[in-house]
Amino acid sequence: MTSTAEPDSPADRQPEPGLRADAERNRERILAAARRLYASDGLGVSMACIAREAGVGKATLSRRFATREELINAVFADRMDAYAAATAEALADPDPWHGFIGFIQAVCAMQAADRGFADVLAMTFPAAKALEGRRAEAYDGFLELIARAQAGGHLRADFTSQDLVILLMANAGVVAATQDAAPDAWRRLVGQMLRAYATPGTDLPPLEQAPAHTALYRAMLRLARPATGGDTERTDSR
Repeated sequence: MTSTAEPDSPADRQPEPGLRADAERNRERILAAARRLYASDGLGVSMACIAREAGVGKATLSRRFATREELINAVFADRMDAYAAATAEALADPDPWHGFIGFIQAVCAMQAADRGFADVLAMTFPAAKALEGRRAEAYDGFLELIARAQAGGHLRADFTSQDLVILLMANAGVVAATQDAAPDAWRRLVGQMLRAYATPGTDLPPLEQAPAHTALYRAMLRLARPATGGDTERTDSR
């Protein structure tokens, strides 16, 4: 008696090489589009807008990234790696206070370079496991950095890890508000906050010059201006 092999089930069949290549190209196009839009406009950009920017349909975007958190996890994986690396570099500094200053400046600079990442560091995404894992790793290192800097007598005893969260939230707001009119305003904020964190007599880097009145006025005008039709397409909630 001869037997015939049963056909493969749909789950066992592998996609054709051409289909796999197309899927990978679409994925890369989506990631590139999301990086561009998140960097310029923050995380308020809608999934529909990202699909348009990538030149794919909403269904294609949903197949590659079923949720917003999945997309954010993929887009910012390398930046979260850099965030964790900044903590490790600060801990490797033989001068704990210098390491603390370097960490604060480096992380706030990362926020200034990418509005989306500025938002990521000021929010939490429980469904994005890899991203949150790297955040937790950086957080544990920062706790050690705080303890070392306080033991050295240069960081105020009442400074806590919550103060970093507050700083990152504040810096994200400054970056978003002044990105065009006064793009270096965040440096002034960081300099002033380091002065608030330091014990009396501690050496500090020079304070950045305050933004010009006219630059801040332009930023304030832009914040007061209603969103245009173009801006409306960028968000899910409008």
